[in-house]
Amino acid sequence: MTASVTTRKRKTLCAEHTFHIPVMGTGFSIDTPLRVARFGIASVISLVDDILIEQVHGYHAAKAGVPFSPVPADHPDPRAARITAYLNFIDSQVDRQIEDLRNEPFEPGRDITRYFDLLPETPLKRRYRRMLQATPGPERTRMESELRECIYPGSIDVNIMTKLDATNRRNGETLPAEFNDGMAALRGYAQSTLHSSIVFSAGLNQRLYAYIEQFSDFLADASGYLGKRIILKVSDFRSAAIQGKYLAKRGLWVSEFRVESGLNCGGHAFATPGYLLGPILEEFKQKRAELAETLHAVYNESRVARGLPPVAEPHPVRVTVQGGIGTVSEQDLLLKYYSVDGTGWGTPFLLAPDVTRVDDEVLGLLMNHAEGDVFLSESSPLGVRFWSLRTSPSEQARRERIGAGRPGTPCPKGYLRVDTTYTDRPVCQASADYQRRALETIDREEGTDAAKDARRRAVLAKACICHELGGSVLRLLGLNASVPPAICAGPNIAYFRRLTNLDELVGYIYGRISGLCSLDRPHMFIQELRLYVDHLCEQIEKRADGLLARTPKQMEEFASNLMDGIRYYRALSRQIVDEHRERFLADLAALQRRIERVLTPTPTADEPAA
Repeated sequence: MTASVTTRKRKTLCAEHTFHIPVMGTGFSIDTPLRVARFGIASVISLVDDILIEQVHGYHAAKAGVPFSPVPADHPDPRAARITAYLNFIDSQVDRQIEDLRNEPFEPGRDITRYFDLLPETPLKRRYRRMLQATPGPERTRMESELRECIYPGSIDVNIMTKLDATNRRNGETLPAEFNDGMAALRGYAQSTLHSSIVFSAGLNQRLYAYIEQFSDFLADASGYLGKRIILKVSDFRSAAIQGKYLAKRGLWVSEFRVESGLNCGGHAFATPGYLLGPILEEFKQKRAELAETLHAVYNESRVARGLPPVAEPHPVRVTVQGGIGTVSEQDLLLKYYSVDGTGWGTPFLLAPDVTRVDDEVLGLLMNHAEGDVFLSESSPLGVRFWSLRTSPSEQARRERIGAGRPGTPCPKGYLRVDTTYTDRPVCQASADYQRRALETIDREEGTDAAKDARRRAVLAKACICHELGGSVLRLLGLNASVPPAICAGPNIAYFRRLTNLDELVGYIYGRISGLCSLDRPHMFIQELRLYVDHLCEQIEKRADGLLARTPKQMEEFASNLMDGIRYYRALSRQIVDEHRERFLADLAALQRRIERVLTPTPTADEPAA
């Protein structure tokens, strides 16, 4: 690796762009860095499906004329090897793209010109404009040369969902813990050439987190540089503090806390106990310096205990946010009022074929879906709610199997094998084996027909998302047309209805163009609150049907937290909402009334109404 490449890799933390493209499914963002990293835009690859990763690696290697050999079946560490090989390939391809871009002339239509045109309003963008206005000659040549040295790739980040840590077997024998899916994926990233970040989502996994310290790239060198950084996706400040301290005790620094809305997001939805995004961000804003100092003290104690020198000042700690952002005013609110360092825009990029991998059939369904087609489903075998497209080929195939009397799937990959209710060996709740046993058990149980039907529906709702979320990319690249694509768009897709592209979306995010988003879209804070009120109503109904063990006190606490959020938004409405403030306040009032109604018991025939 040349010195110039090493320097560029170190500089990826100093991003010019104020947004990133989050992980989307297992396949939608699997090769997004090949499309956007050369323009300085960070994106995230899922490490769930190493088989899919290898298939995509083979496709791109052939396209690039680069040698490629699949990892053999008898490889001692196949999952990690596939992941390392692909990430090294992506890293080398982006390096080549950057070198080519830096050597281009500043002419319309060139990638080097596009790089600077896409930038937000920064000092670097202003330097670029001054260069364009300069007369051709030695001075302009010098300005061009200086600009070329400022070109850095966007970070090529990866994501591990910590709940996906299934135990693996070989030749009938259970393998050691380090060959679990999560640990093998971590090892695959750790052994790669990437200088970037790994995003951990879905909460603390102690065994996985403890494993990180075995890899030196996650430990700061003598200059304080971290070759590989840790990002924690968190739902609130308390989670950030707990997980951050757990890692700091092991000499590991969290470089970024990525706050995500519990419900107003895509994919898995981890609802908080009624805590809303605005108040959560307010707590980060007020306490982030205190958090950094606390973690720094614990971190240094750990370094000293390990014989490493203490770090004089805390490493940089970024706070970013994602989930349901849809307008430039919301982007500005998050960056300016809440002082976050960046935002994540996911769902709108599903309609940008030059950024993500969504096949033509599903693109059409996304652009023309009806109200209610994107719904918070029970389809995830993890038992976590999951945003699904009701009309997706995956959902259609699931319903057809049920109609034919063959519910469930063969479970071709098994990344979600976590259930041992009916078997000694973990199985996936979407598998035909699990669903057959579960339905037979329900038939033998006591209970009302309505309650038993509700339990049957919950069993049959599970889908093969670990395999079918890769269906779109497999179709598009001609790798396997038989996998029915699942889609995990968030509710924000309802307000983005037409095909777009990278340049248009970046222009929209930075307020340079308008018209991509529906005018009747509610504010992101209102949309999230509405989803939480829907969730509360659903939880109350499930408890009434005997399908939920939560107590009335827990329900009251959930509602109380929502009411606290409403009071927060109302008190700060002038600071946080510039446009459509009257509508914002009216929506708050309507949702407050709805909460009050669902918490007021309906009088019986013998009781007078209040």
